[in-house]
Amino acid sequence: MSEGPVAGRLAGKVAVITGAGAGQGREIALLFARAGAKVAGCDVDTASIEETRALAGKEGLDLDLSVQDATDPAQMAAWIDGVAARHGGIDILYNNAGSARFAPFADMSLDDWHYTLKLELDIVFVPTQAAWRHLVARGGGSIINIGSIAGMRGAQVVQGFGNSAHATGKGGIIGLTPQLAAEGAPYGIRVNTISPGPIVTQASSAVIESNPAFRELFEGMTPLGRTGDPVDVAYAGLFLASDESRFVTGINLPVDGGATCRVGVAMKC
Repeated sequence: MSEGPVAGRLAGKVAVITGAGAGQGREIALLFARAGAKVAGCDVDTASIEETRALAGKEGLDLDLSVQDATDPAQMAAWIDGVAARHGGIDILYNNAGSARFAPFADMSLDDWHYTLKLELDIVFVPTQAAWRHLVARGGGSIINIGSIAGMRGAQVVQGFGNSAHATGKGGIIGLTPQLAAEGAPYGIRVNTISPGPIVTQASSAVIESNPAFRELFEGMTPLGRTGDPVDVAYAGLFLASDESRFVTGINLPVDGGATCRVGVAMKC
């Protein structure tokens, strides 16, 4: 797994993280706090937020956590305004929250299509718009979106799991990023996307364990010979959030073990 020194890399910064209750969002929240940031995180799930709070407490980290719906403009505006008031501003917005439904294109219902686009596109648009003026007032900052390699290239349908809606949602995030980078540049706002590949999280573990064909595909994707961990994504986020990346904006960074650098997947014969 990725590792390295973190102390002080985000000292004095205020970071807002959506989807901080589990998986990659939880890892980001803890890593950013270890790096010295004041971290405000939200999630729709109360139990997961409390678990993140408990894990932070064991390390002596004080996270500002609450239950919020990142697709609700009124909730996001009130929450982000409150974070800025409590902590003196906002420097980092990490758009981690999201959800998707999967089916072959021919079987995808319009409801599932709309659900996925709301929970992958609206869920980035709404917090970003709420945070934008605070970043402008701060004199700049870093917005980090979570895309996916699913938004970069197609994938075969494996036992009923099709990517059409998910690919569209994540492709939209990848496309939105350089536009926001261009609009944010005059204000010192940098905007970048991280596109994870095969990362083992609580959500993906359930599918991997229940679907042997998917597991074989998932575990054969990377030339590096292993699947990824949320901390692998978190360290990329730490770089993009820090002043180490002050000349980096408008990019899509795959964190995928090399999955997108080759054609095909290693499958057992």
